[in-house]
Amino acid sequence: MKLSTRIALAVGVTVPLLVLACGGLLLALVARDLHRAEDSHLKARAAAIAPDARTLLRAAANDRPTAEENRQRRLFNAALDVGVRLTGPDGTYSGGPQPGPSVALPAPGGGPVTVRGAGRGWRAYALPLPGPQVSGTLWVFAPDTVSRAQLALVRGRVATTALLAAPLSALFAWAIANGATRPLGRLRKAAAGLDPRTTSVRLEHRPTRIVEVDELAATLGTVLARYDEQAARTAEALDTARSFSAAASHELRNPLMSIGTNLDVLAHPGLPDGERAEVVEELRREHRRLLAMLVALRELGRGDLVEADAFHPLDVAEVADAAVAEARRRAPDAEIALNARAAPVHGWEPGVRILLDNLIGNALTHGRDGAGRAEVAVTVARDGDQVLVTVDDRGPGVAPADRQEVFRRFHRGPASTGSGLGLTLVAQQAALHRGTVELGAGPGGTGTRCTVRLPVGGPEGSQLPLRRDWLTVTAGRSQSSHKEPS
Repeated sequence: MKLSTRIALAVGVTVPLLVLACGGLLLALVARDLHRAEDSHLKARAAAIAPDARTLLRAAANDRPTAEENRQRRLFNAALDVGVRLTGPDGTYSGGPQPGPSVALPAPGGGPVTVRGAGRGWRAYALPLPGPQVSGTLWVFAPDTVSRAQLALVRGRVATTALLAAPLSALFAWAIANGATRPLGRLRKAAAGLDPRTTSVRLEHRPTRIVEVDELAATLGTVLARYDEQAARTAEALDTARSFSAAASHELRNPLMSIGTNLDVLAHPGLPDGERAEVVEELRREHRRLLAMLVALRELGRGDLVEADAFHPLDVAEVADAAVAEARRRAPDAEIALNARAAPVHGWEPGVRILLDNLIGNALTHGRDGAGRAEVAVTVARDGDQVLVTVDDRGPGVAPADRQEVFRRFHRGPASTGSGLGLTLVAQQAALHRGTVELGAGPGGTGTRCTVRLPVGGPEGSQLPLRRDWLTVTAGRSQSSHKEPS
C-alpha cells in the first residue's frame, strides 16, 4: 500500500473520531448550558409567584373558599409557561404541565432536579415557603422536550459532520500526502535506475527542502559510496590473490626445478661426499630463498589490503629498537649500531616493522665489505614535521643508474640470492605512510645510505593512497617512492 494511501486512510479514520469526540464534548456543554437556562427560568418564575402562593396558603388556612379560589386562579395565571404544584397543610394545588401524582418527587432542597415518569422528563424546582401562621412548598416544572430537541439537533449535526469529514478529510489528506511523497517517488526511480554492474553513475539528488527526503537521499548516497568502496576493495583483494598466485608460480618455477635437479643428483649412488655436501647446501639456499619470497609476497599483499583504521599513534624509535634486537640475534657476526630518539607518527605498526626489517636485512645481505664484515648504522630522529630513518652500510654501494630500479618488484642483481622484494616492501610501506624513500652513497662515499622520511601527522587526512597495487602491478619507483606504471 502506498504511503499516501496509508496517510489518507489514517486521516479518514482519525478525523471522524475527533469530530465525534468533540461533538460529545459539545453535547455535554450544550446540555449543561440548557439546564442552566431552564434552572434560571424556573427559579425566576418561582420567585415571581411565591407571594401569590403564600396568599393562597393563608386563604386556605382561614377557610375562605372564594378568596382561595381567586388566589389559586391568580397563581396559575402568574405561572405562565411553567407547571405549578403548591403543597400545604390544607391540601395540594396544581396546574399547568407537570408530572402526574404517581411520580414521586424528591425531597425539597438544593437546586433544580430532573424528574422522569410516564416516559417523559421534567425539570423541577422546589421553593420552601415558611411562615409564622402557615407554610408549604412551591414546585415549578418545565418539560425538557425543548432541551431534548435542541440536543438531538446538535447530535444530528455532529453525526452529519463526522460522516462528511471521513471521505473529505481522506481525499484532502491523500492529495496532500501524494504531493508530499512525490520527491520520494522521484528518489525511488533514481535509485532503481542505478546498476553498479553496468554503470558508474551514482545517485544525483537535488535538495527538496523536505528534511526526511533529503536525509534519506544523503543516507543512500553514503551507502552507495560505501558499497563502491567495498566493491573496489573486494576487486583489489581478488587482484591481489590472483597476482600472488601468478607471481608465486612464476618465481618459484626455477627454484623448484633446481631443487628437483639437486634431489636427483643426491639420489645418485656414487656421489662423492664433497659434492653431496655442496648439493645439500644448495638445497638449503634454495629453501631459504623460497621461504623469503613467500613471506615477502604475503607482506606485499598485507600492505595492499590494509585499511585506514589499522593506523594508530606509535613511536618509530621503539619499533626500530625491536627490529635491531631481532637482526642482532639472526646475524651475531654483524655490527649493528642504533641511534634512536623519540619519533612519533600515526602509522601501521606491522608496516613500520616490515620497513625496518627489510632495510636492515638488505644492509646485512648486500652491505658487507670485501672481507665479509657487516657494519650497519640505524638512525631514527625527528626532523621538523618529519621522522627521519636512515640505514647505512659499508658495502659496495648501488650505482646511481640502478638506484631507482632496485625498488622494482623481483629486481635482483647478478649475484643476488634474495627474493627481489625487500626494497619493494620498503617503498610500499613508505608510500602507505605518505612518506618517501631514496638511496644514496653512504657516509664518506662508502657503502649505501637508505633514507626514509615519514610525516609526523601520519597519512594525510587519515586516508591511504588511492593506488595500492604493489603486488598486482610491476611498477617503477621514483625517488619519492610514489608508484608509476612501468
